[in-house]
Formats: sequence, C-alpha cells, structure tokens
Amino acid sequence: MRERNSEISIMISYLSSRWFRRIACLLGTLLLLSLAGCAGDRSILDPAGPAARDVRLIWWVMLGFATVVLIVVTALWLYAFKPRSVLRTPAQERRIARRWIVGGGIMLPVATITALLLFGVPAGQRMLTLPMGEPPEVIEVIGHQWWWEVRYPGAEGGEVVTANQLVMPAGEPVDFHVSGADVIHAFWVPRLGGKIDMLPGRVNKIRLQADEPAVFGAQCAELCGVGHAHMQLHVEALPRSEFEAWLTARQESALSELSVADATYDDARDAFMTHCARCHQVAGVSQGGIGPTLSDVGGRATLGAGVIAMEEGAVSHWLQHHQTLKPGNKMPTHSDIETDTLDALGAWLEALSP
Repeated sequence: MRERNSEISIMISYLSSRWFRRIACLLGTLLLLSLAGCAGDRSILDPAGPAARDVRLIWWVMLGFATVVLIVVTALWLYAFKPRSVLRTPAQERRIARRWIVGGGIMLPVATITALLLFGVPAGQRMLTLPMGEPPEVIEVIGHQWWWEVRYPGAEGGEVVTANQLVMPAGEPVDFHVSGADVIHAFWVPRLGGKIDMLPGRVNKIRLQADEPAVFGAQCAELCGVGHAHMQLHVEALPRSEFEAWLTARQESALSELSVADATYDDARDAFMTHCARCHQVAGVSQGGIGPTLSDVGGRATLGAGVIAMEEGAVSHWLQHHQTLKPGNKMPTHSDIETDTLDALGAWLEALSP
C-alpha cells in the first residue's frame, strides 16, 4: 500500500509541475485552433435536428474520453523518465503489471464501450425508419458520379424529379430512401444527422428532421472517384405549406410558357436536341438518359452539384468551362459548338424554372 501511495504521489507531482502545465496549455491551444475548422454549414457541432444533436453529444463524449486518455498517457510517459534510486523486485514488477493490465486493458475499454453504447444505441434508433402514427414524407435520393438525383414518389399529382437540390418539409421527420446508381456513395447532411451508405442495387433508409426552415450543405461522404470532392447537395427545409407549393409548381409547370413557345429560343432548343437531349431530360422536349434532369435547372441554387452559384450567364459559363470547374465529369467539352450557340443554350436553360 505504501508503494502504491508513493507512485500516486509521484504522478500527481508530475501533473502539477510547471512544464507539464505548459504542455497542457499548448495542447489546449491547439484544440481550440482545430475547433475553428468546425464552423460552417456542414458542422456537426451546429445541429439543426434531433438526430444531429445526438451525434454532437456522442462527439463530445468521445472527445472527453480521448482527453482523459491523453492526460493519463502523458503522465505515464513523464513518469517513465523519472530516475529510480531503488530497483523493484520481479514480484513487485508483476504486481504493478497486473494492475495496469486490469485497469488499462480491461476496465478502461469496458467503461468506454459501455458509455458509447449508452449514448449510441438510442441515437441510432432515432434514425431508423420505424413505423409511426402518420407516415412521414418519403424522399428518394440516388447518387451518381458525381451528382444527385432526387425523387418525390409520394407527391400528389405525380412523381417529382429534380437534381442536385433537395427540398424537405421542416418541423417533421422525413424518411430518405437512398441508393447508388454506379458506385458506392454516402448521403450526409451533417447538421441533420449521421451519414448512410448509398449502395448500387440496394435501398438504405434513414430518418432525419430539420427543426426550423433553413438551408443546409450536404456532401457525398464516401470516396467515389475523381469528382468526389465536387459532389455537393443543396438542402433546403421549408414550412409544410411552402414545401407543398414547391411540389405543386414542379408538377403543374416544369417549363414556363416563355421557354416552351417563345421563338427566341428556337435555335437554343435545336442545339439542345442536337447536343444534349440524349443525356438530359427536359419535360416536353426530351426524355434524356444518364445525365441529371434539366426541367427546372433555372430554379436551382447551384450548378454542377454545388460547383458554381446559379446566376445570369452561369449555365453558359458552365457549358464552356465545365471540365475546368469540375474535372472528370462525363460531359463532352463542346469545343465544336460556337460560343454564341452556347450562350443561347445557356439562356434557354436558365429560363427553365417553375
């Protein structure tokens, strides 16, 4: 007992030494600097829904355990450098080794895993799509290299399909049915909850909720090829009435009357049918294929899955420089098309807004 008390006293003296406090202050400063990188619209430390709050709590619990482990390991490391005037006997060494094996090798892992289970299991259960009184809104999200297909199968009046933007009702749970069209992707809206893999040939489900109307950033969280870093998703939560109005607008008029009939756009439509219609759908004009639908592209917040903001001239700029803006994307370079034609095509596409 005297020997154990002596060891504890020595460790406490090291923990209270001046240079140990300096190391602790340095580590604390580095931690604060690293937290500066946790700001922004993709920070798990700024939750906007119940699932995200659970994730944040688990993050802080894990950080607390990691901090304790760091302090203990650092103290032991310093203690190991202490010169010893009396050598221990083999029996004493075995007793000390048994204590550390039991304490550090068994008790600490058991306590850590138990704490993670206590916090993690309820958090995971809240993201399961379990039956509830009133069925929640269902939104299908399909990951492509390197863009997002978003479908609303339960919309009254017919299915709504869009790309690279996700609009959801705020203040209520929403079930997301996700899958991959080509390789493995991952659907992740950090401020709303955890990520879930998007697997080809399989539908995974997750339940998320946005407490208040807001705009969120989302990102593919699984390395899926050269364009992975540029596979972003614009997520917007709207009040239920505005969400329903958004759906209705896309059901009733995917194209404005101007963009359908105005002769100003005849050349642009002809260019679209020649160069774009095989891959892209525009309601009432083409059926498309492997590319994102463009029926409402003029009403989106971004182009190229978050690469550039949608503004006047943005589509033409994208058509002329898309391989520079998003290297590796599957669109041809359009080097054989005149700039005036691309400008006209861009103006027509920008007019496609409900």
